[in-house]
Amino acid sequence: MNTWFIIAQILGVITICFEFASYQIKDKTRYFLVTGIGSFFWAGMFVAMGLATGMSTQASLIVAATYSTIRNLVFYRIFLKNTPQSKEFGLNFLLAMIVVALVAGGISVVNAPEQVRWLHALGMMAALAFVIGQYLPGVHYVRITVVFYAAVVLLTQTPLNILYGDFRWNIMGIAIEGAKIISVLVFYARYANEPKTPQLMLAKP
Repeated sequence: MNTWFIIAQILGVITICFEFASYQIKDKTRYFLVTGIGSFFWAGMFVAMGLATGMSTQASLIVAATYSTIRNLVFYRIFLKNTPQSKEFGLNFLLAMIVVALVAGGISVVNAPEQVRWLHALGMMAALAFVIGQYLPGVHYVRITVVFYAAVVLLTQTPLNILYGDFRWNIMGIAIEGAKIISVLVFYARYANEPKTPQLMLAKP
């Protein structure tokens, strides 16, 4: 079995733990820290998967995961400070991240194999919706958009996107996205009987 494929699966297990935990957290500061660490291992998984099956099919995913790591950890610092200056910086940073996502995502889509270009374009749109959903106040926007985003990324880990190599399915990649969706369902099941709708502890920066 390809060594890089095995490494990808190990990094995927670590990612699952962080991703599942992050969507059980209502406090936005802690959420960004946990999901940021998870994104770091997520990026590593895509790099290893690219080395195993063909880097061209994983390029946009590596960009997205690296972008996610940086964005989440910066937002963690912004929410941790929670000052007027950090709020202003947070809004400007969000706008900058949207521009970066459009440029980097567009390049990745163009460079993706023609057969799966539509899938990467759909992924870019889902990623943008998720970025905005993360920033919006409350717990619901981020969870609604992550379900959509996870569903699209899940498809990229199937033979629809993995065109080369001996391994036609990235089972761990599918498990990670499934864990996000399941975590959201568990979150709402846990808090469904609470008298008040769950809200984040900190206001939007």
